[in-house]
Amino acid sequence: MKLTWRIWILLIVLVLSLISIFVTPNFMKSGILISSVVSNSSAFEQGLKQGQIITGVDGIKIKTLDDFSNSISERFTSGESEKVIFQTSDGEIIYFSETAPEIIVAAIPKTKIKTGLDLSGGSRALIKAENIDLTSDQVRTLIDVISNRLNVYGISDMKILPVRDLSGNNFMSIEIAGATPSDLEELISKQGKFEAKIGNETVFVGGDKDITSVSRNPPEAIIERCDQSGDGYFCNFRFAIYLSEDAAKRHAKITGKLEVNSTPSGSYLSMPLELYLDDNLVDTLLISEGLKGRVTTQIAISGSGTGATQIEAYEAAEENMKKLQTVLITGSLPYKLEIVKLDTISPILGKDFIRSIFIAGLAALLAVSIVVFVRYRKVKASFFLVLTSISEVIIILGIASLINWNLDLPSIAGIIATIGMGIDSQIIVIDEAKHNKEISIKERMKRAMAIIMGAYFTALVALLPLLWAGAGLLKGFAITTIIGITVGVLITRPAFVDIVKKIED
Repeated sequence: MKLTWRIWILLIVLVLSLISIFVTPNFMKSGILISSVVSNSSAFEQGLKQGQIITGVDGIKIKTLDDFSNSISERFTSGESEKVIFQTSDGEIIYFSETAPEIIVAAIPKTKIKTGLDLSGGSRALIKAENIDLTSDQVRTLIDVISNRLNVYGISDMKILPVRDLSGNNFMSIEIAGATPSDLEELISKQGKFEAKIGNETVFVGGDKDITSVSRNPPEAIIERCDQSGDGYFCNFRFAIYLSEDAAKRHAKITGKLEVNSTPSGSYLSMPLELYLDDNLVDTLLISEGLKGRVTTQIAISGSGTGATQIEAYEAAEENMKKLQTVLITGSLPYKLEIVKLDTISPILGKDFIRSIFIAGLAALLAVSIVVFVRYRKVKASFFLVLTSISEVIIILGIASLINWNLDLPSIAGIIATIGMGIDSQIIVIDEAKHNKEISIKERMKRAMAIIMGAYFTALVALLPLLWAGAGLLKGFAITTIIGITVGVLITRPAFVDIVKKIED
């Protein structure tokens, strides 16, 4: 069969799509990928970073997740510090600690196809501002603040989008892979308004306007001591923050008005520095007389955590310190948020769904090809119908890889809808080729393409409102379907017409 220019275009686009899907930055690399590292953990501080590829542990090659698990599981059981040398894509990293590295690892992706939470697992929240109708600009500002806060927590595998429903209400959609609904709710449900006051006067607030830097590593950020209290334990933490020049002057002006009180433990100003988080008093700090009227940019912030055991108290203090540091760095959210909808997705369900869809799709294509053969007695037409439908799916996936589009359940539904519409169009082409033989095959194919173009524009007009409907949750279906039917009209359908012409000649 001599190939026409339309068939050549299909083949070229098909090859480019396969390259877009399978040629990844880690193509041909072996090992496992570090997908997440706990911020401020020993692993993070000693050089393990997200995106690195672990190829070996103490000289032993690591090819699978089981290899890594086996190499780590035998260690860190004695309670004593262990030395482990990781061979990574960034060179050798020496890890020395009493506990296993706080990292999450995954197999190196074999394709550039990205999947949403519906398929990879995690949590999704649909959020709006409480008692306020936000404008589009306000939602974008809120997204910037939320992104900053989640980045401080070390969360990178997330997707935050502005969405809108048909009534014009603006929402924010947050998707975090690997997070539970309670984790997500804890991260975003609190406004995190931090204020430091002396009496009724605000000295400084969280955020970069008043705070230039927050210490997060020893020796300026530490758990000071742990003591027993009643039936449990409490641990105190302390870390330094650095104020802006304006905040330091404000502190000097307010403290300059205070008197000095002498106590057996030392001399302090008559009023303490009180720390409020979401209008709740979290700590009270005595101010040394040496700070009276003094412009100082460094302030020590302290707090505590409690627990039934000393370990639990230590972990609680560490978590409370991290939350307070995050709020001081990022500032408060501009609005109090309300979670409209909160979902969790199991990655196991996603894998089962993909497997079921793959099997069902192949079965459907086989069934259609059999029906076409029985109806038209055309083996070649049936074969190329299946081949063209498969190539259409590959091109859609190639475009999704190219634009970094996350495929979720609505997107998969869009691919299925595209396959169905594509098969309908190809049956129209085959039917026109078989009947009305009193006119030329060229004219019959023109008629078929006219019908197909009419169906395309009708579907396109129907899909456009779905880009905004349902608070944006149907966006994946709309975009994937629009990409699919456009690829069909511009590339696969014209090529299939030329194939049918060749078969009929």
